[in-house]
Amino acid sequence: MENPIIFTAEIIGTIAFASSGAMLGIRKNLDLFGVLVLGLCVAVGGGIVRDIILGRTPPGAFRDPVYALVALGTSALLFLLVYGKQEIMTSRYLTIYEQVMNYCDAVGLGIFTVLGVYTAHGEGYDGIFFLVFLGMMTGIGGGLIRDILADTMPFILYKHIYAMAAFAGALVCVLLIHIHLYLALAAGTAVVIVIRVLATHYCWDLPRPLHEKDAHTKTKNLSENSNADDT
Repeated sequence: MENPIIFTAEIIGTIAFASSGAMLGIRKNLDLFGVLVLGLCVAVGGGIVRDIILGRTPPGAFRDPVYALVALGTSALLFLLVYGKQEIMTSRYLTIYEQVMNYCDAVGLGIFTVLGVYTAHGEGYDGIFFLVFLGMMTGIGGGLIRDILADTMPFILYKHIYAMAAFAGALVCVLLIHIHLYLALAAGTAVVIVIRVLATHYCWDLPRPLHEKDAHTKTKNLSENSNADDT
């Protein structure tokens, strides 16, 4: 029988990730089927990637339909909510939408990252590199599939320290898992959520080269600030 604490965490993560996928589908103006597919792929995609890497075939998402059913139910509920009250997607509510989506994504990312570590550790794997890598892939795999299907630049490649948040959470979980399992899971999840929320709020990004347009804008701003100081 599956650990009830782990099962509860998986369901919460599934609902959170399915919500973020479904809301992106709604914003992209997809039909009901498209919204269901995006919600499902985000919710179970990372777990499928994890199971394939571990050689667990068929992946758990196909052997136990409960996670897919929860994801589909969550996505359908959100679609019906927006379909019945379409003003939710107007500019008046976009700020709330962005906040809700970011929080759902942060929770899902945190939970699935540590569950990736937990699953690999339970299979007898001990190497820090492998456990951290698998935790990251479990966390970001579903979102990567979502963004590709939605024809969007994958979030992990450019914005708000997404993959690095998963890396930090997985590393914390790995370092603590031999001390206390549930402490490791809770701490790793918390690290991911805190980093994601702070990165979104303060617009933290990893360094990247400036394009010509960005460099010109930055130079212009520095010049204007210098002139303002002279006056």
